Amino acid sequence: MKKVIGLFLFWSFSLPVFAQNYQQAIIDSLKKELSISKIDTSNVLTMVKLADQYKFSNVDSSLFYGQKALEASRKIKFHEGEYKSLFIMGYALSMAGNSTRALELELKALRITEKYNFTIGRGQILNRLGIIYRSAGDFSSALFYHKQSKQFFDSSHNYKMAVPAEVYLGMAYYRLNELDSALFYSLRADKNIKRYGDEIMSCPNLITLGRIQTVKGNVQPALNYFQQSLSAGYLIDQYFFTSTANIEIAEIYQQAGQPDSCIYYAQRALDDAQKNGNGLSIAEVSIFLSSLYEKSNLELALRYHKMAVAALKKINNLYNLNAIQNLMAFDEEERQFEISTAQAAYQNQVRQYALLTGLGVFLLIAFFLYRNNRQKQKTNALLHHQKEEVNAQKIIAEKTLSELKSTQLQLIQSEKMASLGELTAGIAHEIQNPLNFVNNFSEVNEELVKELNTEAEKGNLEEVKAIAKDIQFNSEKINHHGKRADAIVKGMLQHSRTNSGQKETTDVNALAEEYLRLSYHGLRAKDKSFNATMKTDFDHSMEKINIIPQDIGRVVLNLINNAFYAVDEKKKAAVENYEPTVSVSTKKNNGKVEIRVRDNGNGIPQKVLDKIFQPFFTTKPTGQGTGLGLSLSYDIVKAHGGELKVETKEKAGSIFIILLPAS
Repeated sequence: MKKVIGLFLFWSFSLPVFAQNYQQAIIDSLKKELSISKIDTSNVLTMVKLADQYKFSNVDSSLFYGQKALEASRKIKFHEGEYKSLFIMGYALSMAGNSTRALELELKALRITEKYNFTIGRGQILNRLGIIYRSAGDFSSALFYHKQSKQFFDSSHNYKMAVPAEVYLGMAYYRLNELDSALFYSLRADKNIKRYGDEIMSCPNLITLGRIQTVKGNVQPALNYFQQSLSAGYLIDQYFFTSTANIEIAEIYQQAGQPDSCIYYAQRALDDAQKNGNGLSIAEVSIFLSSLYEKSNLELALRYHKMAVAALKKINNLYNLNAIQNLMAFDEEERQFEISTAQAAYQNQVRQYALLTGLGVFLLIAFFLYRNNRQKQKTNALLHHQKEEVNAQKIIAEKTLSELKSTQLQLIQSEKMASLGELTAGIAHEIQNPLNFVNNFSEVNEELVKELNTEAEKGNLEEVKAIAKDIQFNSEKINHHGKRADAIVKGMLQHSRTNSGQKETTDVNALAEEYLRLSYHGLRAKDKSFNATMKTDFDHSMEKINIIPQDIGRVVLNLINNAFYAVDEKKKAAVENYEPTVSVSTKKNNGKVEIRVRDNGNGIPQKVLDKIFQPFFTTKPTGQGTGLGLSLSYDIVKAHGGELKVETKEKAGSIFIILLPAS
């Protein structure tokens, strides 16, 4: 039996080399095609294909080619390439776990497909948005976007393209534990896959059917579905899904107490994950294998543990300094693109005014020429004098316009450098502490690994377990401070980025109610013990107002999150007869729309009340807040021509008031 396992291990570790060589051959071919072609639509699509090839194995390279494709698309006004490059960059970021940036890019791509009527691309992006929300654990939002995608394709009678939406709806309902709905959509998808020949969706759909049967306790039907998914996946090299199917089978055999079968399918899962190149899949399967060998073969358990650590490091490469700088550079390019677009619109407007002015001057001259014919020499002298005045005014106007353009360019450059300087200083100051923690714990882990190897050679199992526990503890600390650094960077980038949103006519009541619900359920998902009473008092007589809904929604969400945090902290203090309550109300008052977020927490101390809207100021414990939320909210409300105020009383709670123009 040991010989068989050894041969299988050799086979499983050698196959990824062939898969990688095959992928490298595709990449080399695309790069060769890119090197001999000029910048045109074909060149852009080649760069998009390169970005697609790298999306699993090398996120930085995927983003690099995606950005190049985006830049070239905008240069030649190739809108299809523009949305496809944004789509694939969002795909790569979501695979790396950066759901926030992925969502931002996919929404930009969606706007382009809507503007230029790219029907298939629009439906695909709606599905991608659903996948991002599903990976983030927001299954209700995932259902919303998958249903939109299906309705979109059904209405255009493109039933084959609607099949992926049915598959994803089955997955989302399964995650919500609504098994009847999940089974309905998965069986319907299975029927349509066979009807329209969409083999690509067969493997993931069969996995969902297997999972449903597993939850229902039907082991043999579940195994049948998982085996069918393997057959479908291997037929078209869908190693991401075959890895998932293999690990599902391994877990069933683990529960059944059949270790040999469990190890066999777990090894196949690792082999497929390596072929696919997805670091998260490799890490998950490696950890599973490490746990299987933990009691029987410590050397193999350690090897798989190291493999998992290496895979996780590969994933975290997105958050190294070079990657952060690349994303900052991309944000700056986006900002410059938006500025140049606005300048182009302004220049077109100036040219229109100049044309109208020129036409007016021409009519005026024609009028005077007409009078000259009637008044002869006297009028000719007057016309000559007026012509000289017009020329003098023209020279003055041209000189003034030239000076204004020069001043404008200087202001833009100064603003750019000031923003970049502040952002760089903020990153250097704010990110230093978590980076110090990451470096220190990493160095300690290196020493512990050496001790672990020494004790393993001595056969001291108890000491090995103790050291492994220390390594796990340090790894959790590294992960914690890495996420803290990530949150700081995201907050600062968001705080410094110029807004590009469009104002829309928005129902403030619906917006406030939506973000109250999102905030509460988001906090409940993180902490099941969290609970609070929510109250609303909306003025339904109010008309819709013109705002940027995403930005005002961000303000409302931040204030509600702060309110929930305040009441939860007071509840933890075990105040007698205390019921945590957060209230949201709206009303129209003196030509303004007022949104109030009230909590009955501990209130804000008077000594810090004047500082709460300053960047980087926070009253939360270290690591739980960046101090940018209220500062960013204040800037957004001011940009809308409104006000953000606070009323507070210590030990009684706070009220944050948003005042926005009603028209």
